[in-house]
Amino acid sequence: MTPVIVRALEAAAEAAPEDFGTLQLPSEPSLVEAQAGKPIAHGQLIELSRLLKKHALPISLDALLRGSGVYIAPPPPKQPQTSEYRALMARLRAEEEARVYERMTNPSASAFSSTSHLPKPGSFSQRFPDAPFSVGTGSPATDEDELTYEEVHRQIILIINVLVSVIACAVFIWVAARHWSAPKRLGLSMGGSGAVAVAEVVVYSGYVRKIAEAKRREKKRPEIKQIMQSWVIEGSGHVQEKTSTEDGVRYRKGKHR
Repeated sequence: MTPVIVRALEAAAEAAPEDFGTLQLPSEPSLVEAQAGKPIAHGQLIELSRLLKKHALPISLDALLRGSGVYIAPPPPKQPQTSEYRALMARLRAEEEARVYERMTNPSASAFSSTSHLPKPGSFSQRFPDAPFSVGTGSPATDEDELTYEEVHRQIILIINVLVSVIACAVFIWVAARHWSAPKRLGLSMGGSGAVAVAEVVVYSGYVRKIAEAKRREKKRPEIKQIMQSWVIEGSGHVQEKTSTEDGVRYRKGKHR
């Protein structure tokens, strides 16, 4: 309520006390002892403006609404805390203070105690013994499966070379056939660049296939090692070296590993 609404209620109560009683409904705020700041329903303001207009009082609905706002009821009071709740909070507070003091005085022991209740991590095979496959227990990846930085760099350079070859071929054919019509030049350029791209792919595929076959043949060949020289160290510190015709370990012919 605003002071204007309070004065309008007083004027309506004096001018028409019988009609003023119709403004009060059980489901709406009370209008008894109206004061500024108390709530009033929007429907009550409309009925009040009609009542004032009916008795020729110079207060309109616009004047009643001016300066008013939406009433927000205060929050309900909090329920009082029970003695059990206060005792529980005091116990939890004391336990937390004890843990903080323990961490300050003995950090290593507190860290061990904080993680002692956690389950020990196990391997995949221990946790899932019936799994059809295992993780982390197989043989290490072979050289063919390893993707190194050099291989990635080589593949990127190869892609760039193919693109440059295709674009250069298309531009050359387009310029060479400048006397032809545009559709023929376009078709010839696209066909020539496509043929160059296919040729590049075929050549590179053959190269990769030959490299893979060479690696497979190299792995199938057994590697034979033979000790050609040894040393015997005596207790006195004197070293006797056996004579040998060759120095070191003799490998088979081919790639050394």
